[in-house]
Amino acid sequence: MNGCATSSSNNEDIKATIIALEKQALKLWNNGNPDGFLELSTDDIIYIDPAFESKLEGKKALEDYYNTIRGKIKIDLYKMIDPVVLVSPGVAVLTYNYEAHRDGMVFTMNCTEVYRLDPTNTWKIIHTHWSFVQPA
Repeated sequence: MNGCATSSSNNEDIKATIIALEKQALKLWNNGNPDGFLELSTDDIIYIDPAFESKLEGKKALEDYYNTIRGKIKIDLYKMIDPVVLVSPGVAVLTYNYEAHRDGMVFTMNCTEVYRLDPTNTWKIIHTHWSFVQPA
């Protein structure tokens, strides 16, 4: 998985790159493989999930968590709904609604990912925040 960006990239190229990276990682995730997200994560990532009482700090903590659920997630169908990427120099914020279908059930989550362009010109996740979609 390569999140390279060139100095001539414009905002639309960056937005497309970020969404493509996320979709690649989700494709693996939905088949029980968190490695796509681990590869995208920086060593100093902060991970927030409603399943936890407090945030996870650092890639090692995230990897430890992911290893407890590795191979246990199987999503039949998913949708990345209304992805929006906001771009600033060296940083991109992705937000979207995630809809997953499994065994006839549907669940939805909100996701925010903050990507940072690292010194090798690769987009990496520095912050992840999942939350439940509140009923209207």
